[in-house]
Amino acid sequence: MDEGTFLADLAAVISQSWLLILLGFLGLAWLTFQQRKSVVPGKPKRRLSDQASKNSDERNLNKAKSSKKETCLKIFFGTQTGTAKTFADIIKKEASEHSTKCEVIDLKTYDPEDNITDETDGKNICVFIISTYTEGSPPDDAAWFYKWLEEAASDFRIQKTMLQDMRYCVVGLGNSLYKERYNKVARNIDHWFHKLSANRVLGIGLLDENVASSKNGGIEADFEFWKNRFWSMVLGSPQNKKDVKPNCGTADGDTKEMYETSSEEDTEDEEEEGDGDGEKVQKANGVVDVEDIGKMVNNIKKAKAKRKVEDDNKSKEPREMITPLLRTSLQKQGYRLIGSHSGVKLCRWTKSMLRGRGGCYKHTFYGIESHRCMETTPSLACANKCVFCWRHHTNPVGTEWRWKMDDPELILEGALQNHCNMIKQFKGVPGVKSDRFTEGLTPKHCALSLVGEPIMYPEINKFAEMLHSKGISSFLVTNAQFPDAIRNLTPVTQLYVSVDASTKESLKKIDRPLFRDYWERFLDSLKALSEKGQRTVYRLTLVKNYNTEDIENYASLVSIGKPDFIEIKGVTYCGESKASRLTMDNVPWHEEVIKFVQDVVDRLPDYAIASEHEHSNCVLVAHKKFQVNGDWWTWIDYDRFHELVQMYKASEGQKTFSAADYMAQTPHWAVFGADERGFDPGETRFMRKKTKDISGC
Repeated sequence: MDEGTFLADLAAVISQSWLLILLGFLGLAWLTFQQRKSVVPGKPKRRLSDQASKNSDERNLNKAKSSKKETCLKIFFGTQTGTAKTFADIIKKEASEHSTKCEVIDLKTYDPEDNITDETDGKNICVFIISTYTEGSPPDDAAWFYKWLEEAASDFRIQKTMLQDMRYCVVGLGNSLYKERYNKVARNIDHWFHKLSANRVLGIGLLDENVASSKNGGIEADFEFWKNRFWSMVLGSPQNKKDVKPNCGTADGDTKEMYETSSEEDTEDEEEEGDGDGEKVQKANGVVDVEDIGKMVNNIKKAKAKRKVEDDNKSKEPREMITPLLRTSLQKQGYRLIGSHSGVKLCRWTKSMLRGRGGCYKHTFYGIESHRCMETTPSLACANKCVFCWRHHTNPVGTEWRWKMDDPELILEGALQNHCNMIKQFKGVPGVKSDRFTEGLTPKHCALSLVGEPIMYPEINKFAEMLHSKGISSFLVTNAQFPDAIRNLTPVTQLYVSVDASTKESLKKIDRPLFRDYWERFLDSLKALSEKGQRTVYRLTLVKNYNTEDIENYASLVSIGKPDFIEIKGVTYCGESKASRLTMDNVPWHEEVIKFVQDVVDRLPDYAIASEHEHSNCVLVAHKKFQVNGDWWTWIDYDRFHELVQMYKASEGQKTFSAADYMAQTPHWAVFGADERGFDPGETRFMRKKTKDISGC
């Protein structure tokens, strides 16, 4: 080919290319013109939603409305403490009132491998009510369902359209104090269903048991809000509109603070959404006009500012700690509730000593009169969720005081009144000694260890001083997460710190603390304890397979807090509980506790075993400064303590005193190695027939 021919061909190719490019631009211009032409003059513009799923939710909502006559509800629940099941049963009851078919299914008995495709017939609305448990994990009963769904959503061999005809919504139960783990299980389930093309009929409901942060005042109120919205969707008309709260985080009824959707959403449809000022922004297929972006940014800023003002206003109105559901649960367990955050309960050892059947280990170790001991707390909230919690985690949790606060006068008066009323119920009961019944109506000791974290109560110092002014001794237990509160605490008769583990990893496993810096707080609390002048105690609860190792580390912790005493007790088995995985296999025998104690004492030259209470499976280790001329002085001179504490108060803290100033001699029967093994010979030992008594104090 000569040069002229080549150049001619090249020119022809270039001309054709430019022609194609020109035609392409013309075609694009024509399409743009048609698109703009399709906009009806005067029709409000649209803006890009910060929740890209709203269009798909509205489409699915309409689909649910159109088929409401044949809708069948399937309520699946996964629970650790029973709350999710309670909510599921409420929906079933109301479904019956609305003549709507409803079935409640425990995820423990549900096999998604065989049954999940049955939910894709288009007739069912599947509601999944599930809580988030330890470390963001699902409840034990829902573990298999959770794992299967996760694997199905990520398995490339499974078609992502497998659940395209399934209609669902998810309700999560959690606590916002856990931050990034808050309702993690519900969020994941909602996301995985969406990945498998299931149709969400209602945005995810995030229920918060943290009363202080909940948008409606607690998990039950959040559920009521969600439930009304749910029935409005199912029935196609507002359900009990007058009972629906006007907002869930914002004044205009915006629910996005509580109801969320996953980030992967359908965006095919157009949507309309106001900006709050009557203007609209155009959005079609996810495309926004450039001139409208400025308006969108301004609208978002306005909305955030508005929400911040409303949240600040709400934060000025603290809520009550005890919610209706919590109140019911605690009352069923025998608590007498006082005000909005306190409680009192009659200890089994109080009942025992009223009958002359023996006292608790504090009677053996320190000489309290168990029938005159009041067990109470000014704060039902706690900063831990210990695996051995004998209250089955029915109490609230928190890291700071954000609730409505009752006066200490109200709490003390309510505690004494309720305690005495419970004592009065034993009048005339066979076996109750009349002299002890009379004495029991005048409490002389107060165990601030009922439940929760008493030291969280902002007026704990005033409360303790009021106890002392009435001649009532104070035994206060703290979970070693509030070191500053320990330092600021007024003198009490005896101050306990729970030392449930000896390493950072084991403490996280057994106490399940809310604070991220829990270990630093724990160590600082021990240091704070060493600075106190009055009697101090390390309290160890032994749980087999959890914290019975690392004896060297336990010994090193003693050198930090330098406690006067160390109580080491086998965990009390409180029966089956969905909130705890403990069984009788985790309860050590008394001889196993003694062996553990001896191993610890062998590493502590300044300490020795002083006493034991076999029936409570508890052993007392004491500093040798309480051993005078070979005799133990672990008991307390309570009258002398009250004299000293009143002098301390009168001198405004200038006249201090120490544990040695109010100690008393331990009777021979209470000393370790005695034949009585801690049982007061003045009492009558009562043995149950045919049933083994496994309870402790």
